[in-house]
Amino acid sequence: MEALRKLRTSESDSPSCADPDPIRARQPATTNLMRACAVALSAWMPLAAQAGGSNYGITPGSHPNLVGKVSEWAVPTPRFARDPAPAPDGSIFIAVMSGNKVARFDPKTKAFKEWDLPSGHRPHGVLVDKNGIVWTTGNGNGTIGRLDPATGKVTEFKTPSGGGGPHTLVITEDGATIWFTMQSGNKVASLDTKNGAIKEYPTSGGPYGLALDKAGNVWFCRMGDNKLGKLDPKSGRMSEVSLGSRSRPRRLAAAPDGTLWVTLYGNGKLARVDPVAMKVVKEYQLPGGDAGPYAVTVDGGGIVWVNEINTDTVVRLDPKTEQMRVVKLPSSNVGIRKMVTDASGKLWYMGSHNGHLGVVE
Repeated sequence: MEALRKLRTSESDSPSCADPDPIRARQPATTNLMRACAVALSAWMPLAAQAGGSNYGITPGSHPNLVGKVSEWAVPTPRFARDPAPAPDGSIFIAVMSGNKVARFDPKTKAFKEWDLPSGHRPHGVLVDKNGIVWTTGNGNGTIGRLDPATGKVTEFKTPSGGGGPHTLVITEDGATIWFTMQSGNKVASLDTKNGAIKEYPTSGGPYGLALDKAGNVWFCRMGDNKLGKLDPKSGRMSEVSLGSRSRPRRLAAAPDGTLWVTLYGNGKLARVDPVAMKVVKEYQLPGGDAGPYAVTVDGGGIVWVNEINTDTVVRLDPKTEQMRVVKLPSSNVGIRKMVTDASGKLWYMGSHNGHLGVVE
């Protein structure tokens, strides 16, 4: 049933630096109805299972009447707190990179809780699976971390190459596999969530953000190459899509219709990519001009959110009308590097520069 309900900085992200057969009219009405329901359900379920966002384990909701109200809260340890992730219970987890912690925010009580991570872990990315287990990319020590919030136990799984700068991570719909980029190691890798086994795939361009398409292919931003990379997990075959000189793709997200949305950090644009045709369908110039589009996420209704890190704004794009709405953040020098939409369709962001967690609703 859960499946049915359903942002100019340094090159590095460190602080120093996605035909049923027709029903025959002659069949009994009850049979026709049952088959029609089955057809509708089977057609809808793949969409619900990947209803936008960035494959973060929680299916994003839709909030078509978002008024643009912004609220922010100071995190307990504002030491390059950066990537947020929604949990099944509605709370928001945060990777506190320089503080070497994971934090949890309860939207109901407005209270924070923190967990210390093993020395040197330096979490870059974070996600929470459907069982409430928290996964982090250990950018400092070349590991993937597993935190059980109930017990506080942390387990680390070392990458085969022993480093590589684990960066951003996503999880498959069945929760069996975590895919992550290794920016400094020029690799994309998978982790088996049952046994912690990691497999690496060499690439180039300093792989950054990533997302999964509806066929299960892994798409990732090769920022240094101005390209998108695509990995077929079944064959291990790599392919690519060129995004043009100085485009510098940073992050991407999958939409309900299968479209991929990519922030072009180098030219101030947002790209719409067809993963099946392997081509850019359209580029959208964002309101801030060359203002550093960084993070991107898509809600369950297909609405695209992108931030412009140099102007402290987030932009809402409706792909159907191609209308954009700019939401000015209440703080300055926010530094959004990752945004997510939760199950209710609210937009959450973490200001890595100002140490504030924010929500747009």
